[in-house]
Amino acid sequence: MTTTAHRDGHTPAAPGTVGPIGYSLPLSPSGKASMLTPPPWHFCGEILMVDYRVDPDAARRFLPPGLDPGADPGAAAAVFATWQWCSQDGAELADPAVCQFSEFLILLSCTFEGRPMARCPFAWVDQPVPMMRGWVQGMPKQFGAIHRTRPVTVGRAGSRLAPGGRFDGALSVHGRRSVEASVTIERSTERPPALHDVPLAHSLVFPEWVPSAPPRTQLVASEVSDVEFSLIWSGPGHLTYLDRLGEDFASLSPLEVRTGYVFTYGETLHGGRLLRE
Repeated sequence: MTTTAHRDGHTPAAPGTVGPIGYSLPLSPSGKASMLTPPPWHFCGEILMVDYRVDPDAARRFLPPGLDPGADPGAAAAVFATWQWCSQDGAELADPAVCQFSEFLILLSCTFEGRPMARCPFAWVDQPVPMMRGWVQGMPKQFGAIHRTRPVTVGRAGSRLAPGGRFDGALSVHGRRSVEASVTIERSTERPPALHDVPLAHSLVFPEWVPSAPPRTQLVASEVSDVEFSLIWSGPGHLTYLDRLGEDFASLSPLEVRTGYVFTYGETLHGGRLLRE
């Protein structure tokens, strides 16, 4: 008799021969109860992004050992995204409540051994699976409400992807508006924004729970393929932090707001690679 691996990547054993299994918690006899399937994961997203500058010293304090500020210290970006995702077999696409979520994150420019990268010090999502998946990656995802206006092709309840079109994003945490952004597009280009076209460096953190197992942190980078950008629309960006998320977040408030972008993005996330223990 042959056995077939489940979507969690595990091959079920005969009843009673092993304990519960799974790629992630919760574990179960079949492994099917896990919140996460194993990578690869496929993503398509509608993105609103604003480049800006923060205090270089503040940005530096968010970089762990192994990451350097690079040639443009203080360069940052605020990203609002609405995502659709699926596992390798695409099963999640049959349930929009599962395969869709919204996200807001901050990116800081950095380098690892001279290679340009980006660091995400803060992120919020509106669904539990992407939050847990973020923790597996080392991304600091929390719960929030994220909204952004989307381009329209008919009617007047929105803007077209054309010069003069305005697109807005907002993050609310615990019911309070915390971040606002807008982009008024003027032109199109095929050149991606710098901080959306580099690997992301994350920290896998294992807090102390068992006294004999000390806390451990690993610096890792995401491994992606099949990266695709739509035509990228850009123009003046506006970004406001309403200073309701604590002093650490407030330290990354904009000193100068630069270009905003509106585009569609796709990638396949395969997992991570170790940069530094």
